Amino acid sequence: MPDKAERHAARMVKKKAVIDANIASADQEKGLLLVLTGNGKGKSSSAFGMVARALGHGMKVGVAQFIKGRSDTGEEAFLGKQPGVEWRVLGEGFTWDTQNLERDIATAQRGWEVARRMLADPAIHLVVLDELTYLFSYGWLDLESALADIAARPPMQHVVITGRAASAALIDAADTVSDIADIKHAYRAGVKAQPGVDL
Repeated sequence: MPDKAERHAARMVKKKAVIDANIASADQEKGLLLVLTGNGKGKSSSAFGMVARALGHGMKVGVAQFIKGRSDTGEEAFLGKQPGVEWRVLGEGFTWDTQNLERDIATAQRGWEVARRMLADPAIHLVVLDELTYLFSYGWLDLESALADIAARPPMQHVVITGRAASAALIDAADTVSDIADIKHAYRAGVKAQPGVDL
């Protein structure tokens, strides 16, 4: 009877053949639309990890942050100062802070014009549209028009959209969708947002 090491080696040979075949069949190159949604922590953090990854490949990046109005986050302090990054904070704060619907809608519309410019720029390889899903769910931005702008982007430009409650239409339009689950969060135990982890 083969020993454990021999059985393992035989399994890995079979596994490698399957993986190699899958890699060989994935021969397309295109700009991807990724949606990071769900109630859990880590959607924006994942997107900003992709910003770091893109910069490591010498790519140019545009970040458009909707809703959020603060400019004191660690990601902006570091990534926003890197060569090749255009970082724009386009919100005025959460809706319960602003308490002005007309102004929130106008801010969202102005912010989308900045995002549209990024999406039309072939020199920008990755565009992060942080917290964009809220503009659709609140009705401040027309999803169909925004999807048309995204579809008209340069062919190799990647776009990452973050935010809770991504609509079925947005999920259908995306190439990759991650649903970040909320299992446990320190905030519910009374721990305030921590620099380096939450902001």
